[in-house]
Amino acid sequence: MTLRVEAFQGSPAEWDAFVRGQPLWTHFHLFGWNTVMRRALGHECVYLAARDPDGRLAGVLPLVRVKSVVFGHYLVSMPFLNYGGPLGSDPAIQALVEHAVARAAADGAKLLELRSRTALPIALPVSHRKTAVVLDLTPGSPDAAWAGVNARLKNYVRRTQKAGVTVRFGLDQVDGFYAVFARHMHELGTPTHGRRLFETIAEVFPEDAWFGCAYHEGRPVACGCGLRWADQIEVTWASAVASAPELRPNALLYWSFIERAANEGLRSFSFGRSTPGSGTHEFKRRWGSRDEPLWWYGRSSRNGATTPSPDDPALAWGPWLWKRLPNRLATLLGPRIVRYLP
Repeated sequence: MTLRVEAFQGSPAEWDAFVRGQPLWTHFHLFGWNTVMRRALGHECVYLAARDPDGRLAGVLPLVRVKSVVFGHYLVSMPFLNYGGPLGSDPAIQALVEHAVARAAADGAKLLELRSRTALPIALPVSHRKTAVVLDLTPGSPDAAWAGVNARLKNYVRRTQKAGVTVRFGLDQVDGFYAVFARHMHELGTPTHGRRLFETIAEVFPEDAWFGCAYHEGRPVACGCGLRWADQIEVTWASAVASAPELRPNALLYWSFIERAANEGLRSFSFGRSTPGSGTHEFKRRWGSRDEPLWWYGRSSRNGATTPSPDDPALAWGPWLWKRLPNRLATLLGPRIVRYLP
């Protein structure tokens, strides 16, 4: 069967119906992320479709162009997120990737990167430099998840609750979320995304986006933003203020997300991606979770090219400098930089 690959010209409803019919779909394949990338970050979306001779969708590939003079030109599926890549039949996936490789070369992109959760039937080089940390849940039974939690983490959760820390969920938590997130990114020496990104996520995905904040004495001290799809949820962004380490509010925050997910009948909770062997990776494994290596496929115009990362020795000066900026200035400048670091 001959497949035709072209820019997607159908409706968002057609795209999403196809995506939801694929066994390996994720929230980040949904068409609404096209709106988020364009409206909140100003990036061009190159969404591709493979159609059969009757015009029916056989595969889709959401691509986003991230281009700047300083950091370079990238085509990524999906930037700033952990999952993406093509969905569909094996022939459709192969046709979409072949088209994307040719498009990246013709456009002069430094790197085409396809961030898949699973192995794909393609021959591009693959990296496992990141891993997802996933906790399997028993629907309706948070007690089952609690039984597998490390004893030290259980003590942190109890101690934090006893200190009067409470967790609230809702779209009205975006302000509290962003106050903690921006501050924490500055403390790490990392440019922060703008508030507009999270406001747009809440606007585009009001049913799927879980914003949660932990409060102590009326002040937000930890936060998380999770995206739910099917029977799964991933907390894609999470932070806690460094000035409250004795409270361990991040432990209570994560437990509150896990407890809610189990109570709502979900089967899988993802802590998002980590660098294997890092301190963050170790913390996430203490919840009784497991590693799920990510399959990030790439075709670069330069051998070994990857998307920019704070782990890159060439960018090691960045965190040192960023921490020394006033918090207000860092929060103002951060979104103008990080939007080019996919």
